[in-house]
Amino acid sequence: MNIYVGNLSWNLKDQDLTDLFTPYGEVASAKIVLDKFTQRSKGFGFVEMPNDDQAQAAIAQLNGSEIDGRNLVVNESRPKEGGSTGGGGGFKKRSFGGGGGGFKKGGNGGGGGYRGGNGGGGYNRGGGGYRDSY
Repeated sequence: MNIYVGNLSWNLKDQDLTDLFTPYGEVASAKIVLDKFTQRSKGFGFVEMPNDDQAQAAIAQLNGSEIDGRNLVVNESRPKEGGSTGGGGGFKKRSFGGGGGGFKKGGNGGGGGYRGGNGGGGYNRGGGGYRDSY
């Protein structure tokens, strides 16, 4: 069973999560979700336990318990509501602003904005750049 563990302290590591669930049975994996840019914990993670009875016991005992000054939220992980099964980008995956262009030779604009808006051009010889207009 896949278990969601929320409201985690930012100090906890994957091993701490494993240690927390091990008294209740076998832990196949334990992973705290990290921000991909800062590598800092997002405050939640997932634990995989192969035995459903052990997993239910862990959920019952750990949900609401205090670890490192925070009350844990522990429940069976459910698939994302309305999530797509492949590819398509939803609202949250779109960029609101185009990327900046290059400064000198060949500085092409970055990616499009929120609704397919154009990216910014380069300064000197980019697409629609500062010096192209005269």
